[in-house]
Amino acid sequence: MDRKWWKEAVFYQIYPRSFYDSNGDGIGDLKGITEKLPYLKELGVTAVWICPFFKSPMKDNGYDISDYYDVNPEFGTIEDADELIRCANENGIKIIMDMVINHTSDQHRWFQEACRDRHSKYRNYYIFKDNIDGLADLRSNFGGSTWTQIEDGSWYFHSFAKEQPDLNWECEEMRQELYDMMNWWLDKGVSGFRMDAITFIKKDLSFPPMPSDGEDGRCDVGKCCLNRPGIDEFLHELKINTYGRGDFVTVAETPGVPNEDLDRYIGRDGHFSMIFDFSYTDIDINPGDLWLHQRDWTIEEFKDKLFTNQRLVKKIGWAANYLENHDQPRSIGKYFPAGDIPEYRTQMAKALGALFFFLKGTPFVYQGQELGMINTHFDNIDELDDINSKGQYARCLEAGHSEAEAMESVNIRSRDQSRLPMQWNSDKNFGFSAHEPWLACNNQCDLQTVELESADKDSVLNFYKAMIQLRNHSEYTQTLIYGDLEDVETDNAGIIVYRRKPVQIECACGTGANAESTDRSVYVVVNMTGEDVGYAIPETADVLMGNYADYDGTLRPYETVVYAV
Repeated sequence: MDRKWWKEAVFYQIYPRSFYDSNGDGIGDLKGITEKLPYLKELGVTAVWICPFFKSPMKDNGYDISDYYDVNPEFGTIEDADELIRCANENGIKIIMDMVINHTSDQHRWFQEACRDRHSKYRNYYIFKDNIDGLADLRSNFGGSTWTQIEDGSWYFHSFAKEQPDLNWECEEMRQELYDMMNWWLDKGVSGFRMDAITFIKKDLSFPPMPSDGEDGRCDVGKCCLNRPGIDEFLHELKINTYGRGDFVTVAETPGVPNEDLDRYIGRDGHFSMIFDFSYTDIDINPGDLWLHQRDWTIEEFKDKLFTNQRLVKKIGWAANYLENHDQPRSIGKYFPAGDIPEYRTQMAKALGALFFFLKGTPFVYQGQELGMINTHFDNIDELDDINSKGQYARCLEAGHSEAEAMESVNIRSRDQSRLPMQWNSDKNFGFSAHEPWLACNNQCDLQTVELESADKDSVLNFYKAMIQLRNHSEYTQTLIYGDLEDVETDNAGIIVYRRKPVQIECACGTGANAESTDRSVYVVVNMTGEDVGYAIPETADVLMGNYADYDGTLRPYETVVYAV
């Protein structure tokens, strides 16, 4: 058994612009995160992944970096970053940085110099073509062409927005500069990285023509630039030159990685500690298609994707289990019928929490998820900030859909749904800021605040605290962290059941996992439907947790029961 601190961790993802504003300008900042460390510690969090706070024009909210060695002024200073890292470590919380190295901002000095002088060494840091006739007409991840022309007549390539030119990973000098920068941050005390869009770094630079796959006549960029042959050489070099030199953690965003390649990514000698699985979080959409074209999916399909990932990862490495992040809408509206949410929101939030939190792997909680947040409602595209949402809106209109239909798609899937200000109390702007926030607050969740839920023993927040306590500080800790997972078949397709099998192991760090353990199995049962369903638990079972006051032998709508046998 390969024991690691990050396997026993509970991660919490922070979107810094929306977490807490310490200086009253309407924008969350690093000092705000430092100020809220006691909340995270009380919740039980042991590691924090922070979305990019580097210097940036914020065209894609920090995922367009103009200076890797500096902090964006709206978030604070490099001294604020140092203080956050120090204070977090003093509170037993490790800091994980979001590292974006597939592309930079077009305001980065490398790109500015590359555009100014075609003979500059920085020209080779990016992907330029003098002529794009005959090359693949690719659609960027945010819509529109992947090619943009500059004043000297040449064209540069971007997998995402035109303000995010892709780096040329074939350039060794550029790669070394990235490694030096990452080591600079590791030396500052961060404990690892979340690697953004990392499977895009290898391209077929010939860009051969490809058939259209969309209404705009273009082809999805991923078909030419995602998980390409040869990427392993880059990723191996990245690891041995940076995070591979110490006890650091990496969790990677790796779209396009087929199941048969998982061992190269997360095995004992894999490129990363963990990767995120998109098969179940993107179950509602077709890759590259309009958000408006929602997929019809079934609970059985969802269950199959969930447990397929668990079985595959079990053989190879370790899972990163998540419900929400900064690129996803709130999960309750994704996995449950909208009509049932007003009555069952709390039960739904707890059921999803238990379903994912006790899977084998490291749990990731996104800010506000622990409050049971649901999506807001946008009336007009001008209310949104997300560049991807605006691109989807434009694509809908270009495809002949009405403005109402385009707004429907945005309300279903916008990344801004999860980027709204964190709700701390019942004060103006939910205590996030005394100033009007950069993005309007949620208009559907007036009672979902940290203050109110802390005082309510039956709240979603206190349910999350109890889950963390059970996983990390109980007699079941060894089982819930390192025990094998076995999915349990049921007669009802609307129920998901799995078993965590007991294991005796001395864990790696102070999670409580070294305390007296048990030889009992833990079962997690979730009713994914709005119907009553019969389900009998053994008479010898002890109910550890549930989202109803008691369990009476029938699973009520969206009920979850966690019990030990």
